[in-house]
Amino acid sequence: MKRWTNYINGGLSASSEIFLDVINPFTERKIAEVVDSNTKDVDYAVNAAKKAFENWKRTTPAERAGLFLKLADLIEKDKYRLAKLESENQGKTVSLAMADIEFGIDNLRFFAGACRTLTSTVSGDYIDEHLNKKHDTLGTSITRREPIGIVAAITPWNYPIMVACWKLAAVAVGNTIILKPSSSTPLTTLEIAVLAEKAGFPPGVINVLTGKGEKIGRLLASHPGIDMISLTGSTETGKEIMKLASLNLKKIHLELGGKAPFIVFEDAQLYRAARFAVEGSAINSGQDCTAAARIYVQEKVYEKFLQLVKKEASKVKVGDPRKKQHALAP
Repeated sequence: MKRWTNYINGGLSASSEIFLDVINPFTERKIAEVVDSNTKDVDYAVNAAKKAFENWKRTTPAERAGLFLKLADLIEKDKYRLAKLESENQGKTVSLAMADIEFGIDNLRFFAGACRTLTSTVSGDYIDEHLNKKHDTLGTSITRREPIGIVAAITPWNYPIMVACWKLAAVAVGNTIILKPSSSTPLTTLEIAVLAEKAGFPPGVINVLTGKGEKIGRLLASHPGIDMISLTGSTETGKEIMKLASLNLKKIHLELGGKAPFIVFEDAQLYRAARFAVEGSAINSGQDCTAAARIYVQEKVYEKFLQLVKKEASKVKVGDPRKKQHALAP
C-alpha cells in the first residue's frame, strides 16, 4: 500500500495530516491512501501554478509540443502498469482501462500538433476611416490568442486517466493547471504528474490536489487566484461550480451528466442493434455519461427487439475485472 501526498510544484507535498482511504471497488480492500487537502494546500498549489505561469506562457508552441510528445511516450511505455492500476482503483476491466490510456495518449499527441496550428479567427478593417484621418486608412483589428492563466480541472471517477489527459489541453496552449481527481480514483492522475516531471515539464505547470470533492471543489471554484475552472461531473455539481465561479467571474467549462437515448427503427439490423444497446448500457458498469440509458424502439419491432436484448443481456458477467471474460471489454 502506498501513501500519496499532493503533487505540487514538481514534488510531493502536503500541509494536511489527514489521509483518505482509496478502495478497490471489487475487493473492497484498501489499496492506497491520499491526503485530504486543506486550504493551505490549495493556496500552495495556486501559488505554484501562478509562479510557473509567468514563464510557461512565454514558451513557444514547439517547446510545449515537444514536452507533450515526451509525456505521451512515457505513458505509452508504462501503459500496462497504469492499466492495471486504473483497473484496481476504478473497477473497470484491464482491457477497457488500456483502451482509455491509448485514447489519452492519442489526445496528448493531438494537442502537441494542435497547439502549433492555432490561428486568429478574424483579421480586418473594422474602424471607419474618419477615426484615422491622419493616415487616411481604415483601422486594422486582429484577434490575438493568449493563455488564460491558472486552470483548475476537476475530473470524474469513471474515466480518471483519460479525462485527466483531456484536461491537459489547457497546458498545451500555455496555461498552468491544478488537476483535482475524484477522491475515489486519484492514483493514475498522480502517476501522470510524476511522468510529466520526468518528461521535463517545469515545476508548477502540472499540479495534482487530492481530497474530498465538495470541500476542494468549493475552494478551487471560489479562489481569486484561479482564472478558469473546468468540471467533468454531475449536473448538480456543475450548478454549484457556476455559482461559486460567478463571484469573481471565472471562466468555466462544464461537461455534465447525460441521459443518452438509443433509438431503434424498424429497418434496423436488430441483432446488431440489440448487441450495441447492451454494450452501450453496460460497458464500464454503465458508469458513463453517454451510456445508452433510454432505449426507444419502433412499435412494429418492439417485441422482437426486446427478446434479442434479453438474450444479449444474459451474456454479461460480473466479476473480477482483471479477467476479461467476467465483464464487457472492447
